[in-house]
Amino acid sequence: MSRRATVPTPPRSGESSRSTRETAVRLKLDLDGTGRTSLRTGLPFLEHMLDCMCRQALFDLEIAAKGDLEVDDHHLAEDLGLALGDALATALGDKTGVRRYGWAEAPLDEARVRCAVDLSNRPYLAWGLAFTQKRLKAFELGLLEEFARAFCDRARLTLHLEQAAGRNDHHVAEAAFKALGLALRQACEPDPRRRGVAASTKGTLAR
Repeated sequence: MSRRATVPTPPRSGESSRSTRETAVRLKLDLDGTGRTSLRTGLPFLEHMLDCMCRQALFDLEIAAKGDLEVDDHHLAEDLGLALGDALATALGDKTGVRRYGWAEAPLDEARVRCAVDLSNRPYLAWGLAFTQKRLKAFELGLLEEFARAFCDRARLTLHLEQAAGRNDHHVAEAAFKALGLALRQACEPDPRRRGVAASTKGTLAR
């Protein structure tokens, strides 16, 4: 009685590094992880958001980064989005066999945020979060949108975030990143009915 050989599944992981006069970023991403993170960026609130995202997506993420935070947090927040997008694009490869679409809604106390993701190869961000204040402690909340836009550009995905409810800015931001993690998990999951096939009428999601 013969047995079929098991074809090993290639690792769905990606690495990215950026080095400029403003920032230095090294990042590793594993799509088939357990939600483990090791984040050293100097931006603790953004680290908290990324940890929330990865725990819901079951992505493993390692980041070692530094930037000119004495000038502004903007450069590093944006470059972290670029690096994460690059790593996700590498990990997904040509995107054949994945579900492509993901959507989720996450509540946190009075806050509730909806998220929809399309691994479309067409970068687009629809940002629907409205914060009541400019900063939480030292972190400028507007930088979350800059991070998300840079992430979408490099990952080449469409992302819609819609705030359905919420007054506490921390709760709104956290609900958004948890919803993003849930939607990314769904979109990036292999679809057993699409082996070797892209979920697109074009026949490809790579161009």
